[in-house]
Amino acid sequence: MTDTSHHDARIAQMTFASIYPMYVTKVVKKGRTEAELRAVISWLTGYDEVELDAHREAKTTFEDFFAGATLNPNASLIKGVICGYRVEEITNALTQQVRYLDKLVDELAKGRPLAKILRSAAP
Repeated sequence: MTDTSHHDARIAQMTFASIYPMYVTKVVKKGRTEAELRAVISWLTGYDEVELDAHREAKTTFEDFFAGATLNPNASLIKGVICGYRVEEITNALTQQVRYLDKLVDELAKGRPLAKILRSAAP
């Protein structure tokens, strides 16, 4: 298991609103759409469009954002390296969930088909 304790607290206090524009920039620059990004975030968290906007407007921390989320049962199928860590080996649940999100955004930006990003779920 991978110990991420040196940055777990920092990740918990980051706001969804501060990171979301970076996600948008990353995927749009690579030819994907904000709608696809929102579909990926919704798939992982269970939040609908209105709830995502509410979290952005409220400047919700990642800790609170994921505390209220209903994580997709297939999230454990997200594997690979992001930010130098294998997501499946991260021991802190919140840090792992944020890295799941980072990994999905990365896959979207790299042009992976949406059905594969959503782990075979219908888009």
